[in-house]
Amino acid sequence: MIDYQAFQAATVATDPFPHFATRGFLPPAEVARAIADFPKIDMGGLFLPEFAPYGPAFDRLLKELEGPEVRKVMEQKLDIDLAGRPTMVTLRSNCQARDGRIHADSKFKLATLLLYLNEDWVDQGGKLRVLRSGTDIEDYAGEVAPEGGLAFCFRVQPNSWHGHKPFVGPRRYVMMNYCTDQQSRDQELARHRMSNRVKKFKRLFGIGRIPQAA
Repeated sequence: MIDYQAFQAATVATDPFPHFATRGFLPPAEVARAIADFPKIDMGGLFLPEFAPYGPAFDRLLKELEGPEVRKVMEQKLDIDLAGRPTMVTLRSNCQARDGRIHADSKFKLATLLLYLNEDWVDQGGKLRVLRSGTDIEDYAGEVAPEGGLAFCFRVQPNSWHGHKPFVGPRRYVMMNYCTDQQSRDQELARHRMSNRVKKFKRLFGIGRIPQAA
């Protein structure tokens, strides 16, 4: 599903931390298939793929993302050794007003890949910004719209600040992290599972559910 030629050809920037964006990481036909098979999640926040059923195209995508070819390109372009590092995949379907706050990613993460699965993006909010500080959303070195098929990858370090201006509505992405070690990854998975169970229970009473467009 992945266009490895486009992935390998992407230009790496180092201001203010190593990162690169690949437009066409997924070709349009594959984007459409992945969107159609994306889990139906009508709540805000991050979820593990196991939270909701998904179709075969999305299943193939997840397997390919965690495969050796993607890992190899990430290593080469971000100049980082990811051999034997465990991966963790989470999903987001809906963006809320509080999302997008400036952050640098957790210390247990070594590298992050964000794959956006949206239609054409026209809103000024929700565009990911590569930031030079942890305090100013307007001090940015680059900006990418979360358009379908675009992958944004970066090396996690203390200054890997990023975020976006407020947006409310559907904003789908897959986030894959290469983690420092198995124990840290497993602890984070356990935290997400507990959070997902709580959200699913609350949803039974209509709490946290986001109405979806027909």
